[in-house]
Parts: sequence; structure tokens; C-alpha cells
Amino acid sequence: MEHTTSELSELGTRVHLGPIDITVAVIYLIGIVAIGLLAAWRHKARQGAADEYFLAGKSLGWASIGLALFATNISTLHLVSFAQNGFDTGLLNGNFEWMAGFTLVMLGLFFAPFYIRSGISTLPDFLERRYNRTCRDCLAFVSVLTAVVIHIAFALLTGGIILEELLEIPMIYSLIVLCVLTGIYTIVGGLLAVVVTESIQTIVLLAGAALITWFAFWQLGGPADSPGGWNGWENLLSILQQEGEEQKLSMLRPHGDKDGMPWYAVLLGYPVLGIWYWCADQTIVQRVLGAKDEQHARQGPIFAGVLKILPVFLFVLPGLLAYALYVDGRLDLSMITVDEEVQSKGVYASMITELLPPGLRGILVAALMAALMSTVSGAMNSISTLVSYDLIKRFNPSVSDKSLVRSGRIAAGVALVLAVALVPALNMFESIYNGMASIISHVAPPITAVLVLGVFWRGSSSRAAATTLIGGSILGIGIFTINTFVPDGILNQLPGGFMMMAFTLCMLCVIGQILLSLMMPDVQRATTDGMPTGSDLAWETPLAALKIPGKTRLGDPRLLSAGLIVVMAILYWIFR
Repeated sequence: MEHTTSELSELGTRVHLGPIDITVAVIYLIGIVAIGLLAAWRHKARQGAADEYFLAGKSLGWASIGLALFATNISTLHLVSFAQNGFDTGLLNGNFEWMAGFTLVMLGLFFAPFYIRSGISTLPDFLERRYNRTCRDCLAFVSVLTAVVIHIAFALLTGGIILEELLEIPMIYSLIVLCVLTGIYTIVGGLLAVVVTESIQTIVLLAGAALITWFAFWQLGGPADSPGGWNGWENLLSILQQEGEEQKLSMLRPHGDKDGMPWYAVLLGYPVLGIWYWCADQTIVQRVLGAKDEQHARQGPIFAGVLKILPVFLFVLPGLLAYALYVDGRLDLSMITVDEEVQSKGVYASMITELLPPGLRGILVAALMAALMSTVSGAMNSISTLVSYDLIKRFNPSVSDKSLVRSGRIAAGVALVLAVALVPALNMFESIYNGMASIISHVAPPITAVLVLGVFWRGSSSRAAATTLIGGSILGIGIFTINTFVPDGILNQLPGGFMMMAFTLCMLCVIGQILLSLMMPDVQRATTDGMPTGSDLAWETPLAALKIPGKTRLGDPRLLSAGLIVVMAILYWIFR
């Protein structure tokens, strides 16, 4: 049964936030906008230069890149939906976070060196150098569209849901305020302002998430009649055993699992989504393109991969703890219960109001706003870059940097307005995160196929790539439309759900592109700017990238990647 956020908020009348909480949230908002504007002001003399505005003058170090990658990725969508998923299915959806670590290693080791060496400003620019202009146009269109829908609109939706619960005001009002404040420093300051504020927001976000996880564990740690203690994990295990829900602690589920995401779907399907998201999405990769050198561009994603270990414990686990607290009668969810069924979209808001004392709730609201603002600002900067370089400069190569920056600012503002208008239409999914992932699973396959074959196989041809991008996108849109309007149809009955759908579509695209490349091979193009083009933008062998040394032994990206992979393997073994 679907219920709007306004219907849910009418179920309870308790006061959610007090004056102290609101004061903390307001101070945070003022502070983060001031910091963003200060960063812009300090580089005001160079703001007219396009590279300075869109790519931070290529001055970003590995720590800034890693923090910015993490902050741009983590939004209110993760906080709200992962808590919902933790309540409903346990740690299962944490696979989206831990599998990202492996994909970020691919970005750091295999893709980032090419991006830096080719001197590109956008990912569509890379596809034009590797293939042709048709590929550039296709990726530019998809990148702008997904930035508006995936990065901004979905983030605004989940942020609006929880802020409406906590502030007890219509969603649209809080979203307008946050969008205006985010737009001010993003549009004025460009990528540097975005990265500076994202680094701070990452710390606030993690601190707030750790806070609610701690309080949930503490509440579960004592006896039922006297909550509070150090036995939270033992009590969690006991409650799950009593309810017959031990599988909620498992990350890798068997075939036929009731939650519809068996281990093979994760293993085969996630790389299709992850390579598109982390290695081909302008909103994400733009932070890497702003690196001061190739070493930092390689190290930054690996640092982000380390940070991606945390969300399972800070975002997903709290939802599972909420389930245990609810079953044990320690968490009152009556305010989001309709017809004896908990509407799990509101679990995170309920945990904030039920578990945290006044004052600390304001810190969580600040963390939520940090997640929302960092994602929106990153996507806006990406959109402004794409429109400026892949649209304006393409048709007017002689355009001045000042005009280019102005066009980018206008594009970012228009995109923000469109995203706000899309928010009501996206509230139809039972699980918001799964709804977003489902959209990605039908968009990502052709892009992933074209990018992977383009980087790892020199025989991949431009005409084959263009045909795969266009044909694969049309196929994906058609299947998504059928799945949406015929929910009980055969396409929705695949084992593994949308993850296996993504894998199947990607394999079709890969096979098609290989066959077309063999039938329509490329002729090597001449370069006009001294930069590599065509098959020169592909590794000689798939493992050639591993021969690139690091500047220092301990800072060698290959060593750092190996360490991260070992840690991830151990974690998967523990939570198998």
C-alpha cells in the first residue's frame, strides 16, 4: 500500500525538532555556504578561466578527490533508502557499497591514466577521441539526463521525505531553500567550491551516521526493561534467530533468496552498473579530471574505495538495528505504521526522533543536508561542464572562457529547476534506492560495453561503438518501459531481478559490438593536437596498466589497491 509523505506525517503528532536542533541546522547551512563562497572568492582572479572553474585548475590532491568522490556519491538517498533496506532485507544492499571498492580500483588503475594523459575535460570528449563524435553526443545526452534524474532528483526526493517528517513543513519549501543555497556557491565557485565543501560535508555526514548507529547499538545493548548497554551485537543476533531472520546478516544470498538478489546477480550485475557509474559518469569522474597529476588521479579513487567500506556499518546496519529494536518493542514506529504495516521509508526519520536527544538531532539534520547538498552541487557542476564543453564549445570553438563559464552557470540553474519538477514523479517506487538502481540497470549496459571494449581492446571500432550506444540505449529504454507498465510480465521474472537484467543487456551489447567491429574495422586517424586518438587510446594488453609504477613505494596505487582488495575479501568472508 503506497502512502505519500504527507499522509505518513499525519500519523504522529509528536514534536520532532526543537529550537536547539533547528539552530544547529541553520548554523551549518550558513557555514557551508560561507565556506563555498570563500573558496570561490580566494580564486576569484582565475574564475574566468574555464579550466579553473570546471576542473579546479587541475589542483586536486588524492585526499580531496577521494573525499569528493565519496560525498558526491553518498546522498540522502543512501541514508534514507539504506536504512529502509536494512529494515526490510538486512545487509543485502550493502553490496552496492562494498562492490564499489573493486570498481574504484579499476578507475584508479585502468581508466584514470588514460583520462589524464588524453587531456580531456569530459568523458564524452574521451569517447570522441577514442571513437567518433556520434559516441560523444550519445554519452553527453545520457550524462546530462542521468545527472538530473539520478543524482539530483532522487537525492531531492529522499531529502524531501525525511525533512518533511522532521520539520513538519511541506517538502517543496525545504527543497527550494536547500537548492537555492547549494546553487549559490556551486554556480559561483565551480568545482573548487564543490570539492572544498564536499570534503567538509563528508566528515559531517560520517559523524552524523556514526552517531545514530552508536545510539541504536546502545539502545539494543541492555535488557528490554532497561535499554542501554554493551551487548548490542549479541542481542541483535538473538532477536534475528528468534524471528528466523538470520539471513539478514548475510551479504551473499543463495539462488531463490526471497529478497531477489542472489550472490551471482551481485557478482555479474554490479560491475555493469559500477563501471558506468564510477568510470564513465561525468558527475563522478570530474573529480579525477581535476587531479594535479596522474599519481593523485590514481590514488584518489582508491582512497574513496576505502571510505566505501563504511556505509554498510553506518547507513545499512542502522536499519537492521531499527528492525531489531522494533521487534523487541524498544522502538516506537507507530507514527509510520499504516494498517499494522510499517512504512519503512520513514524508518530513518523515526530513529532520529526516537533515539537521539534534542541537540543531537540537529547534527543528524545537518548530516542529511550535507549529503543532499554535496550530491546536488556535484551534479550541477558536472552538468555545467558537459553543456559548456560538449554543446557550446563544440558548435562555437572560438567561444571565450568567460562566455563558457556563464553558459555553464545558466545550464546548472536550469537543470536544478527541472530536477525539482521531477521529484513527485519519482515517488512511485516501493524502495527508492532499488528504483534508482533499476533505472541505471537499463541505461548503463551499452555505455559500460563501449567503454570497456574501447579501453581494453584496440580492435573496437567507432561505427560499432556508435551503433551499440544507440541500439543498446533504445533496447534498454524499451525493456524498462515494458517492465514498468507490465510488472508481472516475463521480463520481470528473471532470477536476480534488475541486476541480471543489466548483465544480460551488457552481454548483448558486448557481443554485438565485437561482431560489428570485425565487420566494420577502423582506419587509424591522424591527430591534430598531438594527443592520442582512436586505438592509441586503448591498452596494448588488458594488464598493461599494472606496469605503471607509483612515485613512492608505499604510495604505489598497485600496492594500495591490493591492500583494499584483501580487506574487502575478508569482509565478504565474515558476512557471507
